[in-house]
Amino acid sequence: MKTIPLDLDGYTDLPPGKIANVVTYLEMTAPADGPRAVRPDLSVRMHRSPDLDWYRNLYRRVGEPWLWFSRLVMPEEELHELLADPATEIHVVERQGEPLGFAELSYAVPGEVEVAMFGVVPEATGTGVARFLMEAALERVRATDRRRVWLHTCTFDHPAAVRFYQARGFRPYKFAIEVSDDPRLSGHLPEVASPHVPLIRR
Repeated sequence: MKTIPLDLDGYTDLPPGKIANVVTYLEMTAPADGPRAVRPDLSVRMHRSPDLDWYRNLYRRVGEPWLWFSRLVMPEEELHELLADPATEIHVVERQGEPLGFAELSYAVPGEVEVAMFGVVPEATGTGVARFLMEAALERVRATDRRRVWLHTCTFDHPAAVRFYQARGFRPYKFAIEVSDDPRLSGHLPEVASPHVPLIRR
């Protein structure tokens, strides 16, 4: 793994082909107050060990606008093991059987739950689907003995993401810088994906 010095009080130039964003970590250590959203038109179903093609298709629908790529570059065998792990739960929000988004919960660490992936398809953004899904996921967590729920979002994500999570009861506790290869240059995502993130060729 190559490294470069990071200027903690200024700018750091990245090598060609690299992208970077600021990551915000948020946590919840007590249930949020307030009533749960009522949406008779929606349901949330848990998928155990889902088919890889089905999962990656939904992952792309939700994440391509925001440059999600971690599950796309992951080797198939590794992804299969992750999704088949009893510590992983995939909760899918649906309308009349049509998937509109998903929450991937990880119970790998005792005492806590990571919301490893969370999002809805573009046409469901701003319609209350995400709130319904998050509240359903948190209700599932409350049924366990886990006392801490955490997740992270980044500057490539929807600009309202941090506000959304805070409104659900999460509180920010840490920043990080993520540097990675641009997945549009490797072919894992189309070059037109995530136009809000400039594509800089090598």
